[in-house]
Amino acid sequence: MRWLTVILISLLAFISEIAGQAADAHAESEVDVAEIIFGHIGDSYGWHITEWNGRHVVIPLPCIVHSSTGWHVFMSSKIEHGHEYEGLFIAQEGRYADKIVEVGEDGELVRPFDISITKNVASLMFGSLLLVVLVLSCARWYRRNDASEKAPGGFTGLMEMMVMMVHDDLIKDAVGPSYRKYAPYLLTAFFFIFLNNLLGIVPFFPGGANLTGNIAVTGVLAICTFLAVNLFADRHYWKEIFWPDGPIFLKCPVPILQVIEILGMFTKPFSLMVRLFANIMAGHAMILGLVSVIFVAAKIGPVIGGSMTAITMVFGVFMDCLELLVAFIQAYVFTMLSAVFIGLSRPGDQHHETSCHE
Repeated sequence: MRWLTVILISLLAFISEIAGQAADAHAESEVDVAEIIFGHIGDSYGWHITEWNGRHVVIPLPCIVHSSTGWHVFMSSKIEHGHEYEGLFIAQEGRYADKIVEVGEDGELVRPFDISITKNVASLMFGSLLLVVLVLSCARWYRRNDASEKAPGGFTGLMEMMVMMVHDDLIKDAVGPSYRKYAPYLLTAFFFIFLNNLLGIVPFFPGGANLTGNIAVTGVLAICTFLAVNLFADRHYWKEIFWPDGPIFLKCPVPILQVIEILGMFTKPFSLMVRLFANIMAGHAMILGLVSVIFVAAKIGPVIGGSMTAITMVFGVFMDCLELLVAFIQAYVFTMLSAVFIGLSRPGDQHHETSCHE
């Protein structure tokens, strides 16, 4: 019952947030669903909170830019609503839409070197800090108590259950005898993805950022797995890459099998990146689309609008519950596949374990 209340409150807050944007669009006699959806799942230089009396409530974030005139550090509020600051402004359309640009010598828009703290970057910092605080709070309990005599309860007990589930049931089985070396990274990846997936479902500050639905973030996670696989692989793995089992005419003089194996080295992390990105972004877009139906139907008439509102509310609650499940599943799948790829990079461990049993 408590979880249902939280979900309902979150959904109502989510609808009120969309309502503000839909009201602006309604004033222009058109509800642009695509703009509403991509406005929420995209990145921005400020953290939009809500609307109050027709005004946007936005937390400004630091902009750090190196342009043709040097370094510039300022708050994003200085370039909001089409304003220009020190020759810099946010492009409204074109290839640099919603990005900081300047006008070059030839009159064309030029993209400066931009390392600004955007909404996704701020969410990344907050999520990482929150994860560290949660883990240290659990570690504090273990320092003060003897786990062999007293079982942890509450949040610490929940964390222990999740750590043991991922560590014992997933990492040990998938990686093999060398699991201790990779467990810290795999556990960190799981909880980082899971926590930021949950924060992305929360429709109000400090949640609502589409961090794990950003392909740059999922790409970095995939690169970390790629490095963990290939930097610490044993000689049996590289033997399978450069001289795999198969007919000799497929390996020499034309290295067909070698090319396939090398391509496989890069397609594995690529699939990790795209899978997490696509599933999280699609989930956010689906919920936003369902909520936007309310405001599209409201223009048709009160009867249809009222019935569609009730139906959308029911589906919205269902989708919110489904998103909670997806948040866990996607974190689990990414960790599981990373562990499997790491285990495949150390076939020598499996051979050693088999010979020891014999």
